[in-house]
Amino acid sequence: MSGQLTDLQLLHELEPLVEKYMNRHLSMHKPWNPHDYIPWSEGKNFYALGGQDWDPEQSKLSQVAQVAMVQNLVTEDNLPSYHREIAMNMGMDGAWGQWVNRWTAEENRHGIALRDYLVVTRSVDPIELETLRLEVVNRGFSPGQNQQGECFAASVTDSVLYVSFQELATRISHRNTGKACNDPIADQLLGKISADENLHMIFYRDISEAAFDLVPNQAMKSLHMVLRQFRMPGFSVPEFRRKAVIIAVGGVYDIGIHLNEVVLPVLKKWRIFEREDFTGEAAGMRDDLGKLMDELAAESAKFEESKQRYLARQNRVSEKLAAKTG
Repeated sequence: MSGQLTDLQLLHELEPLVEKYMNRHLSMHKPWNPHDYIPWSEGKNFYALGGQDWDPEQSKLSQVAQVAMVQNLVTEDNLPSYHREIAMNMGMDGAWGQWVNRWTAEENRHGIALRDYLVVTRSVDPIELETLRLEVVNRGFSPGQNQQGECFAASVTDSVLYVSFQELATRISHRNTGKACNDPIADQLLGKISADENLHMIFYRDISEAAFDLVPNQAMKSLHMVLRQFRMPGFSVPEFRRKAVIIAVGGVYDIGIHLNEVVLPVLKKWRIFEREDFTGEAAGMRDDLGKLMDELAAESAKFEESKQRYLARQNRVSEKLAAKTG
């Protein structure tokens, strides 16, 4: 099938695979409980219950780890918006609805676990964390939003292709954040979350591959839009750009990681540059994606040069301070 399908027709055509891949997901998923990865023995009361309120000196995390952990958490906090989006685009009936609910239930524990860890270990200011959560959830999120902030109606192919990349990006961000924490407990916790995100990615990636087989030109139009306009869900977090720079310089997530560990592997799995079933405008969009890959590679190289210069300056400053204090 290579013609145009409505969203309802495409949902119907893909539903048998949704059921198949959801059953595969359930067979591969390894159950885990957030409470098992929280160091509860480190917890103590805050001021309202006769204890001590948070103090910056109590945090054992580096600036990079703090920023990455909070960014990951408040991104997870926006789950109500994500649930609404996929429910609106995928529906709540049959296998699609079962998947939407299962995915939401699994995603929900990520925010629970991250918040418990940060509050119990006093890694960040819990008052600022709650203020930020309220702000982010009030702002909401829609993948049907371009770089100019204009919203548009997302299609089924827009949605499943976007989350294929986003879930993989989130998995890598969580995994690298765990390493940045320099804490074996945080590393274990984020490893569990990353494993969930990986299975979610596999589900959406394989559903998307089926969409390419059904409606290649239609899917290519969505792919081109998603990659040209790609933004992580956390872009709505206040001071996102500043935080993204800290995260990138810290090696948690940057343009090179986005290109080499997220975009290119997924495009290779879908054989985007090998397929011969794109025609007309879609074929031109595929060619433009090749240009986008070159643009991202050049941007990554430029960032690495800037990063190395910045780190060298920081090292010189540290050496001078050490010499003065020594």
